[in-house]
Amino acid sequence: MTVQDSAIANGRVAAPAQASVAWTAGSGWAALGVLAFSFSFPATHLALEGMAPAFVGAGRSVLGAIAAGAFLLVRRVPLPPRSTWPAFALVAVGVGIGFGLLSAIALPSVGVAATGVVTGLLPLGTAVMATLRAGERPASTFWVASAVGTSLVIGFALASGGGRIRPGDILLLVALPLGAIGYAEGGRLSRELPGWQVICWALVFALPISLPVTIVSALRSPPHPGAASLTGFAYISLVSVLLGFFAWYRGLATAGIARASQLQLAQPLLTLVWAAVLLHEHVALGTLGVAAGILACVAATQRARVSRGVRPG
Repeated sequence: MTVQDSAIANGRVAAPAQASVAWTAGSGWAALGVLAFSFSFPATHLALEGMAPAFVGAGRSVLGAIAAGAFLLVRRVPLPPRSTWPAFALVAVGVGIGFGLLSAIALPSVGVAATGVVTGLLPLGTAVMATLRAGERPASTFWVASAVGTSLVIGFALASGGGRIRPGDILLLVALPLGAIGYAEGGRLSRELPGWQVICWALVFALPISLPVTIVSALRSPPHPGAASLTGFAYISLVSVLLGFFAWYRGLATAGIARASQLQLAQPLLTLVWAAVLLHEHVALGTLGVAAGILACVAATQRARVSRGVRPG
């Protein structure tokens, strides 16, 4: 019996006869993850009011790892198979520490709204990684819709930045492939292990990097958080980096990494809404047209055929 057959037998991946049901359920879980992630940058903005960017970016992973370790201990989860450790290392570097750290450092100079929009590049990167690492083969219509949606995001990002690339944008462009690798590799692992275990172990694997960075940052710039800062830090540590991934990885595993990842094209638009409502950032009316175009692309990617093969060796 193959790993995928075993996963089907244990209910972690839908069998072909249940494909339509799995797609609906998987897309719902992925959408829930996107909703959780859409608050991440506004919450990071609040956390930065009383903490240094490096402390926020690395410290959220440390606090998340503490909660993750508690989950694993209570459930008495054994160590994952040694053969999966390299994949867990990629998830740890990608979403356990890399993306969060670089985006937190970039956010003060770029702004919440623009940072949220730039991360709209993540879905295309994740789809590419799903092809390379998870053996998925989206149809040409998928790639066209994804490219159009990504182009809309890039155009919007350039317009919001006055047509120029800022230093923070460069940090985000480095963070994006790390996030894409972490998403795709975590989604692939979630076909073999429950998604909540994947992110929990990934945060534990990230501790050798996240903990020293957090300590050094705290010594160089001691935190002085208020209530709002603590609230934002708690959100990104417990929801953005942990609980949101429970739903996200489950969605990627059941609906397919490439297809489900395109739901994240809607995340920048949600982030813009939260930035306007919670932080009173200005959002231009032209965003509505961009929103309509991106949502149309999301709908097209969800209808496109994506075949699943065996991960390339």
